Amino acid sequence: MFEKILVANRGEIACRVLKSARKMGIKTVAVYSDADRDALHVRMADEAVHIGASPSTQSYLLQDRIIQACLDTGAQAVHPGYGFLSENAGFCEALAKAGIVFIGPNTHAIEAMGDKITSKKLADEAGVNTIPGYSGVLRDAEHAVEEANRIGYPVMLKASAGGGGKGMRIARDDAGCRDGFARAANEARSSFGDDRILVEKFIEEPRHIEIQVMADSHGNVLYLNERECSLQRRHQKVIEEAPSPFLDQETRKQMGEQAVALAKAVDYQSAGTVEFIVDPQRNFYFLEMNTRLQVEHPVTELTTGLDLVELMIRVAAGEKLPLGQEQVGINGWAIEARVYAEDPFRNFLPSTGRLVYYRPPAESEHVRVDTGVYEGGEVSMFYDPMIAKLITYGDNRAEAMAHMRSALDRFIIRGVSNNIAFLSALMAHPRYVEGNISTNMIGDEYPEGFHPEDLPHEDPVIIIAVAAAIVRRYRDRAACIDGQLRGHERRVPDDWVVVMNGEYHPVSVVAAEGGYDVEYQGKIHAVRSDWTFGRRLFAGTIDGREIFVQVERRNQTYRLSRGGSQSDVAILTPRAAELMHYMPVKAPPDTSRHLLAPMPGLLVSVAVEEGQEVKAGEELAVLEAMKMENTLRAERNGIVAKIHFEAGASLEVDDTIMEFE
Repeated sequence: MFEKILVANRGEIACRVLKSARKMGIKTVAVYSDADRDALHVRMADEAVHIGASPSTQSYLLQDRIIQACLDTGAQAVHPGYGFLSENAGFCEALAKAGIVFIGPNTHAIEAMGDKITSKKLADEAGVNTIPGYSGVLRDAEHAVEEANRIGYPVMLKASAGGGGKGMRIARDDAGCRDGFARAANEARSSFGDDRILVEKFIEEPRHIEIQVMADSHGNVLYLNERECSLQRRHQKVIEEAPSPFLDQETRKQMGEQAVALAKAVDYQSAGTVEFIVDPQRNFYFLEMNTRLQVEHPVTELTTGLDLVELMIRVAAGEKLPLGQEQVGINGWAIEARVYAEDPFRNFLPSTGRLVYYRPPAESEHVRVDTGVYEGGEVSMFYDPMIAKLITYGDNRAEAMAHMRSALDRFIIRGVSNNIAFLSALMAHPRYVEGNISTNMIGDEYPEGFHPEDLPHEDPVIIIAVAAAIVRRYRDRAACIDGQLRGHERRVPDDWVVVMNGEYHPVSVVAAEGGYDVEYQGKIHAVRSDWTFGRRLFAGTIDGREIFVQVERRNQTYRLSRGGSQSDVAILTPRAAELMHYMPVKAPPDTSRHLLAPMPGLLVSVAVEEGQEVKAGEELAVLEAMKMENTLRAERNGIVAKIHFEAGASLEVDDTIMEFE
């Protein structure tokens, strides 16, 4: 077994690998860029080596510096995590020449499966079901249009190298094909240094289901069941689960056996994932093979009881797999939600900055949190915006979903925008609850983007009762101040008015054992909690039902969050509520004549000039952040009056890019 390994990655996956290595008694080495100098994975490792500047092209993608770090620290092996160099055959070869073990598959498998064109040919030869498409690299946009017309729209344009949803576009006509080719090629070049694009038939209403495989160097290959990864946005997975609510045992077995056949065809070793798309009739087609650990691997770990990282390390050290296929079972149900630093109410634009407050739910037998950040740390613009992976486990799907909803309510993040509200909405969506999902679901259900009104509307009594109990506790404490004139002590009234969403809700609040009784609309609700001032999470019960509400005080109001919904409430005396009707409302500033940067990032291009007339929907500029390009378009017809920034400029949020007449 290895005495010391180096983790050639960052963020939550680096921390994940470090945990397994520590459990195995293996010493660890972390590498870091300028931006990650104070990162969590650096703190967790036994040693840490600085390898370059903040951009990944100047640090985590530099093979020579990582190999030198191994030589300097005496690391005998490298775990690449996922992304960066995890599927780089050249890196694997360079490590071998330096006498360092790559904790992953061999070079041949990486080359064969890392290239989508080659992998599809090999899949055909191995008897794996494949999708109709063009078996070569597209020369240019016109070649893409030609092949798309031959195959028949809709088609999928995707990068030959890489993964993670980067460099992928769906085209439904010639214009979309030309634009999709350019965007996919640009993203692929930026993310992987490889702008080769291929095209294939796009399957309507597909499910994305993948098979986890594990193989050793002794010819043993196992499939560790499937993961349902159909809930995606822009081809980026959002929620995954194991097992799939759609597959039957026969289909699972067929998919698993085909995955094993493909792995054996390339003499595969280590952990890998064979991805399939599955149509509504359970016909399945090979999509690609990822020759690395997957982001969603925890759901497989929880339902099989296996530590995939540990198995990868043991296989790399030459050990045999400790079990056979008949010993691989499905125990319970697991769900993973990806918590990102992005604003779902602003078209999911990335958010950067400092994590002013960061409190994930406590881990237990039902809750697991894989993260690479900490309170006070910074979410950088240079890397993927993932904050954490929240994984829940239960005996069945309903139980796992219940634990997920509860855990999301208890996940508190301040300082950067996050997608917890969106995740909560998905977990409560009838289609997800029923298991009636596909890769199109998010686009179908939220065609105009995600908005506050899309959040599930639960009984407002919970928020009203909690708000009333919180304010009554605050007033009771304030009334205990020393030095009050005897006989004229502050008396806290029982009657209050909760103002929420412009509506007025009269309530009566009286103290009770363990909390308060709140009377609302003629019914008394028992609010019980040990909540104290300063806590951001109200944990307790209402009428015996367990509830979790996030609490944030904002001057004289409170922001209460539950189930993804945020409610700004004011609790007033009846007289103050009466006078509130006469208070003026300040109008927001008019920014209709300005194009503002919706996020921090690099201004890739400016498509217009000063004095130019533009039409609604016309491209104005392209902004890149966290490896994703975002096209900014005109909201209405107008004339460009002034351009404040040129291509190549680094922008902050709300910087004025251009003005209109």
